[in-house]
Amino acid sequence: MLFDPSISRQTYIEDCEICCNPIEVSPEFNNGELSGLEVSGIEQ
Repeated sequence: MLFDPSISRQTYIEDCEICCNPIEVSPEFNNGELSGLEVSGIEQ
C-alpha cells in the first residue's frame, strides 16, 4: 500500500490483495512519518 504522508489523518477503503474483500485503512502521520495504522475488515 502507498500512503500520502502530506495528509496527517486519512481513511479509505481498499480491496484486500489476498481475499478481495474490502478493508478500511486508516494511517496517521506525524511530521511526515507513519505514527499509527488501523486496518479493519468491512462486513459484507
